Amino acid sequence: MRIALVSLAAVAAAAAATPAMANEARIEARTGLIWNGSDSDAVAGVAAGYDYDLGDKLFVGIEGSADKVLADDTRVSWGAGGRAGFKVLPGSKLYAAANWQSKFCRTCNSAVGVGGGWQQDLGQKVYAKVEYKHLLVGDNTPDADLGLIGVGVKF
Repeated sequence: MRIALVSLAAVAAAAAATPAMANEARIEARTGLIWNGSDSDAVAGVAAGYDYDLGDKLFVGIEGSADKVLADDTRVSWGAGGRAGFKVLPGSKLYAAANWQSKFCRTCNSAVGVGGGWQQDLGQKVYAKVEYKHLLVGDNTPDADLGLIGVGVKF
């Protein structure tokens, strides 16, 4: 009896700890512009994420990204974050987003990005999106702004 109860408790704990299946996995290529008031540079990158439905109108998601400022002496900035928003029209998502970004260069600081975007389906599996983020850099380094457009595939 004790083995059965322990086994049942272990199965229940594993089931509770298992994340829900993603309602939508996605991967995208993106490009845009980063600026801080005095300078601006082009950016290119990729992102992948999962969105989870919270009913008919709401969703939350997680995202990982890799972006590169297309200028000398920069490196790939890795990001991790999430988004939450509304399904406002069939195939359309309006969302707020936040993430952490690693350094774009050896002497730069990492940043926290806050912003939002719009994602629009272009068919069953393909979508386009526009996104804006304000990068809070800190350490007396000027903040920056990031505008992105992207095209992706949903799974």
